[in-house]
Amino acid sequence: MVQPDDTARVSALRASAHPVRLRMLSLLTGTAMSAAEVARELDLTHANASYHLRTLLDAGELVLDGEETIRGGVAKRYRYPHERRGVSPEGAHASADDQLFYVRAVGQEVERRMALRERGTQNVSSDLEGWVDPGTWDEAVALLAQASALLHDANQAPRTPGTVHVAMTAFAFRMQEQA
Repeated sequence: MVQPDDTARVSALRASAHPVRLRMLSLLTGTAMSAAEVARELDLTHANASYHLRTLLDAGELVLDGEETIRGGVAKRYRYPHERRGVSPEGAHASADDQLFYVRAVGQEVERRMALRERGTQNVSSDLEGWVDPGTWDEAVALLAQASALLHDANQAPRTPGTVHVAMTAFAFRMQEQA
């Protein structure tokens, strides 16, 4: 039986399983922006940015973080509340198809980011399918969560003086036993 919290997780997973929306979540981590600012930063139309922001807001992935008057109109400012996230079975109750759709969207976003990476600078990449003891697994998950929180908490508005443009994507999960 799907619980209300599970339904919210599935809704959030589906909403974020889009390359543009993944970029918006990253962009709105640590800073609030209006639809017009998001549109300029991501080279989108204002209407397209507004549509995707509303979708993320409706799914609970964004929060409204104030309003401002601009040229006689009111612009809503959106923010990704990363601080309320933790290590959890995000999407654990989503269908396998929904989870794969999300992973494909993330894969497209990682490919885009890799094409834009700065050559000759420090970077880390890793891939493993292996067997470790449970204590090592628990420690690795905690370290990945710590690295993610560190970067999310320190994220600032695009092009803030004294900052560097970075990307981090991590998936770590236990594999099913196969016969």
